Amino acid sequence: MLSKAQERYEDSHIFRVRHSCSHIMAQAVLELFPNAKYAIGPAIEDGFYYDFDLPRTLTPEDLEHIEKRMKEIIKGNHDFIRQEVSAEEARQIFKDQPYKLELIDGLEKGEVDEDGNPLEEKPVISIYKHDKFVDLCRGPHVANTREINPKAVKLMQVSGAYWRGDEHNPMLQRIYGTAWETPEELEQYLWRLEEAKKRDHRKLGKELDIYLFDDEIGPGLPLWTPRGGAIIEEIEKLAKEMEFKYGYERVRTPHLAKEDLYLRSGHLPYYAESMYPPMELEGVRYYVKPMNCPMHHKIFASKPRSYRELPVRLAEYGTCYRYEKSGELFGLMRVRSMQMNDSHIYCSEEQFEQEFVGVIHLYLEYFRLFGIQDYLMRLSTHHPRGLGKKYVNNPELWRKTEDMVRKALDNNGIPYVEIADEAAFYGPKIDVQVKSAIGREFTLATNQVDFAQPERFDLKFINEKGEEERPLIIHRAPLSTHERLIGFLLEHYAGAFPVWLSPEQVRIIPITDAQNEYAKQLERRLRALEVRATADLDSDRMNAKIRKAQLLKIPYMLVVGEREAQAGAVALRKRDGTQQTLSVDEFVALLQEKISTRAADL
Repeated sequence: MLSKAQERYEDSHIFRVRHSCSHIMAQAVLELFPNAKYAIGPAIEDGFYYDFDLPRTLTPEDLEHIEKRMKEIIKGNHDFIRQEVSAEEARQIFKDQPYKLELIDGLEKGEVDEDGNPLEEKPVISIYKHDKFVDLCRGPHVANTREINPKAVKLMQVSGAYWRGDEHNPMLQRIYGTAWETPEELEQYLWRLEEAKKRDHRKLGKELDIYLFDDEIGPGLPLWTPRGGAIIEEIEKLAKEMEFKYGYERVRTPHLAKEDLYLRSGHLPYYAESMYPPMELEGVRYYVKPMNCPMHHKIFASKPRSYRELPVRLAEYGTCYRYEKSGELFGLMRVRSMQMNDSHIYCSEEQFEQEFVGVIHLYLEYFRLFGIQDYLMRLSTHHPRGLGKKYVNNPELWRKTEDMVRKALDNNGIPYVEIADEAAFYGPKIDVQVKSAIGREFTLATNQVDFAQPERFDLKFINEKGEEERPLIIHRAPLSTHERLIGFLLEHYAGAFPVWLSPEQVRIIPITDAQNEYAKQLERRLRALEVRATADLDSDRMNAKIRKAQLLKIPYMLVVGEREAQAGAVALRKRDGTQQTLSVDEFVALLQEKISTRAADL
C-alpha cells in the first residue's frame, strides 16, 4: 500500500526520464524525416509517446533505427535547458510546425495547455533544448541525458491517433515507448505485458465460459453464462454477509423512473450524455436508471427519521445502465449494463468520520480476502473553475466536506494521495486504485461524500434538540460492479479462482463406465451440500476428461475407479497437480472447510 507521503507520479524521477525520452525520440525521428511535423509527446503510465505527421508509414525497421539513435543521443550527455519565451518568439522558433503553432495560440489565449486540458490562467510559455533539438514544453525533464539508462529504454509500437483526439483532424502516427531506471525493471515490465496477454479477462472469459456479448442484444450488454452466474451468486452472498455484519439493510428499486426524479437529483444535467434516451408513455418521460442513489433517497425520505435511527445504511445490488461510447467499451471493464454493489449511508456530521472510515475498513477486509495487496486511496477534490458546471456551486460546502474527509483519513492513519479536479459533482470522494497480479490498474471501489442531495430531496431528521437537521450522505461501492470486479478477478487469479469462488468446484471423473453410478452418487451427495460438482459421464478417455477439467481450471478433480468405488474413496487430483487418496468423508470435510472459510489455497 502506498503512503500519503509518496510523491505523485508527475513529480517522480521516472516521469522526468520518460518525458525526456519522448523529446529524444522526437529528435531521432526528425533526423530520419527532416520535414516531419511533430505534435505532442507526453509521459504516460509506464512510458511515453509522441505524435508525428510523417511522409510515409513507419516500419518495424524504422523503430529499430530510431531506438538505436535514441541510445546514441542519451550517451551524448546532453543538458536539458529550459527557456521562457514570448508567444511571438515561440512562433518564430516553430514557424514550420503547424501543430506547435496551434498549441502556441491556445497557450497565449490561456484556453488549453499543450495536452488540450483547460487552463485557469494564461501560462508562461517555455521551450526545452537538448543537443540540436528544441520543443515547446513546460517540463519537467532530467537535468542531463546521463540520468537516463539507455539499456532500460525500448520503443514498443506505432498506432494511429487523430490530432487532439478529434476524428475531423489529421491522423498522426503515434510512437509508443517505455523507459525504466534499470534493465531489470524493463525486463519485468515486458514480462508483465506477455503475462497480461495470457490473463486478459476477455480471453479468459471466453475460454472459461464466463460471459459473452451478442450483436443482437447490443454492445456493452454482457450475458452471464451459468458459470459466470455462479461467480456472481458467490460475490453477492459475500456482500450480503458482510453488509449484514456491518449493519446495512438491503432494499430493491426499479430499473426505470420518471424524468422528474433525475431532474430533482441533479444527475440529468451532468449525466445526460451517458444516459439512455428517454421513453415516453402517456405524456410522461421515463429513463432507465444510471444510478441507484435517487431511489435510495426516496426510501430514506418516506417516513420521519430521528437521530436515534442514524446512521441508516441502505444497500442494493442494483442494475444500472449507462451509454458508454462505442470506442470506450472494454470487455467487462467498461460496459453499458452493470450490477452495482451500491449503498448509501445517511448520518449526522458527528457520525461522519466513523462511518466514512468504517467503509474503508470494509474495503480492506475484502482486499485481504481476495489477496489484493497493491492499492492506493485517491482523495479526489473539486476545482474552483468547475463550480456551477462540473460541480455543484457551493464553495463553502466543498471546503468543509473536503476538510472533513482529510481529517477522517489523517486521524485514522489511512494513507492516501490527493488529486484535484476529479471529485463527483456533489462532493469529494475516495477512489481505490488496485493493481492486479500483472500490474494492471483498476478503480475498484469508491467512497463518496454528498452534501447536495440531502437538500435537493429535502432529507432531514430530528436531532437531539428536537430540531430538523440535514444528514450527510456517503455513497459507497466497495466491490464496484459485478462486471468490473469479475473482470479484475479473472486477471488477478489468471482464471484459477479459489475453491469458494470457482464456477465449478469439483469434477468427478470415472475411469470406466462401470464407475458412472458411483460418480453420480458422489455428485448427488456434493450437490446436496450446495457444492458445484459435476460428474463427467462422456465417452472420452480418463486423460481427456482430466485435460478438459484442467482447461476450465477446476480446483478439484475426483478420479474414481473400481478400487475407489469399493472403498468409498476418491483419488483427489488438485488443480496445482498434487494428488492424494481420501475417503469421501475426508474429502467432504476438506472441501467444506475451504468453502466455509473462503480459503485462498487448495
